[in-house]
Amino acid sequence: MNRKLPLWYQVSQSLRASILGRSRAEPLRLPTEEQLAGHYGVSVLTMRQALKELETEGLISRHRRRGTFIEPRAATGAPVRLLGSIDAIVAQQSGETTTLLDHGPVPVPAELADHFPGLGEVVRYRRLRRDRASGEPANWAENLVHPEVADRIDPAALERWPMTRVLRDVAGVRVGRITNTVQARLADPPTARLLEVPLLSPILHITGVEYDEWERAVDVARIHYRGDRFSFAVTVDSSPGDGTDSEGTDEHAAGSG
Repeated sequence: MNRKLPLWYQVSQSLRASILGRSRAEPLRLPTEEQLAGHYGVSVLTMRQALKELETEGLISRHRRRGTFIEPRAATGAPVRLLGSIDAIVAQQSGETTTLLDHGPVPVPAELADHFPGLGEVVRYRRLRRDRASGEPANWAENLVHPEVADRIDPAALERWPMTRVLRDVAGVRVGRITNTVQARLADPPTARLLEVPLLSPILHITGVEYDEWERAVDVARIHYRGDRFSFAVTVDSSPGDGTDSEGTDEHAAGSG
């Protein structure tokens, strides 16, 4: 567990990933609060707060005396809250299917040279993700990976898991941190074709840089999201006694991966 993040949040993101990644054959009814608390090794109060978060997102519904149920359309366009959790990033693509378009060595783009000092080439992976329920294109991603790390990546794994999980669980990278830069753009011809939207449609473009424990950039992800499927916002909480009077926002955002 990450001590910098609330325990209830970490539990909610882990359960969230399980909900979005489930098969259609699995039952919609969840175990009881007590059973879930025992599974995650937390108190019932913490589990209840985690379930309340998922209920607010519309992923589950709770009914007195009947139990807690997964919403049948929970995987369609489900948002991710950005509080810095690796599990949140992994959960983001749990409701999507991925196709690896191509991969291979390419020259380091000039605008990314600072992230890969001393390198002439990186390994590029291009993927298209579709919503698991509707089959519609959701986003396409271009990952530029440090060659030393790419040597340990099985390309087939990228059709099953997000890059963040592949780096962590397949390549053995200890991901230290991820930084995201978000921009509003217009769809260029390749993006319009892959996402099946009109040319110059609004696109949410995210550049995510993943660093290992030694602060070395191991992956730069450039992800293009359909503007009608994702939004971005930041939640700001005021600390007691800091003199602020901020309610913050309670919006949703897409993450890196």
